[in-house]
Amino acid sequence: MNVKKLLPIIKVTFYTFVIMNLLRKILLPIVPIYYVVTWLRNKMYDLGIKKSIAYDFPVIAVGNLSVGGTGKSPMVEYLIRLLKDDISVATLSRGYKRDTKGFQIVSTSSTARQVGDEPLQFKNKFTDDIIVGVDGDRRNGITNLRALSDKPDVIVLDDAYQHRKVKAGFYILLTSFNDLYCDDIVLPTGNLREPTSGARRADVIVVTKCPSDISSEKRTEIKERLKVSANQSLFFATIGYDTMVVNASESKNIKAFSETPFVLVTGIANPKPFINHYQNLGLKFDHMSFPDHHNFTDKEIKMLETHPTIITTEKDYVRLAPDLNKKSLWYQPMEMKFIDDDHLFDQTILEYVKK
Repeated sequence: MNVKKLLPIIKVTFYTFVIMNLLRKILLPIVPIYYVVTWLRNKMYDLGIKKSIAYDFPVIAVGNLSVGGTGKSPMVEYLIRLLKDDISVATLSRGYKRDTKGFQIVSTSSTARQVGDEPLQFKNKFTDDIIVGVDGDRRNGITNLRALSDKPDVIVLDDAYQHRKVKAGFYILLTSFNDLYCDDIVLPTGNLREPTSGARRADVIVVTKCPSDISSEKRTEIKERLKVSANQSLFFATIGYDTMVVNASESKNIKAFSETPFVLVTGIANPKPFINHYQNLGLKFDHMSFPDHHNFTDKEIKMLETHPTIITTEKDYVRLAPDLNKKSLWYQPMEMKFIDDDHLFDQTILEYVKK
């Protein structure tokens, strides 16, 4: 590996970390203001002063209190797999960082810049099994999806927990095992989009990215810390990494790269579990970290082109594939896996949908 070529990115990452931590300390006095504003907004919706639209068909909202990194995409994909064989499913996302506006239907020929990386990932993976739409206005997006000739029977809203203009029929709240929302505070110093009281809206809370051998004692402790109410269900899940990595034309067992140093590229909110997984496999790699949903510049693409082997996430792959040699670019498939009680989670979702 040419370490000199990595130095600019290492420097940028370091300086970004230092600056962000400094800003958080400076902005600490704003935390109470942000807290009150978001609390009042929620209270106005709770009291009906601000209006939410409910629907007479199943709408499932997946989201979090934190800013990214809890596993929303794997959860959406889990729901798609659970439902798609028996019912017509659509996903609706904002299409973060796309260049287009308004409602768009995602096709396999779309680009990440047109529709966003996660919606394109859903469409590429499930193709004709689902409808994928993007719209920053979820009300408008739902209206347009239901106006289609092949209208969906159920709509899964990706990252819509705070989008209260829409009242979903079922809310799934995610929180990461190593970054529980009960241990955090609101923006701009913390990472919470709203106060922890917002967790009361959830029908189901899923603690994601858990160690697969999490003990029953630890689960009980977390349940108490999260203050899960009697009308809520709590589940624990981990990330399951496929043994194969994939490029445009083939797949290989990840062990095939054990003697081949490569670059691991991540543009996701929390790459730690991904990095830890590869380290635990004993693989040799350099890690290049970019911000979540990062749009790679021409300069960065040219720098990446100098590396013969790159492994990345599925989300990053849809942004990098149009510009990089597809033979040298691989992605790591991953899935959300529930620990012990996946059948109970499935039953909870299916019962809601069948209503």
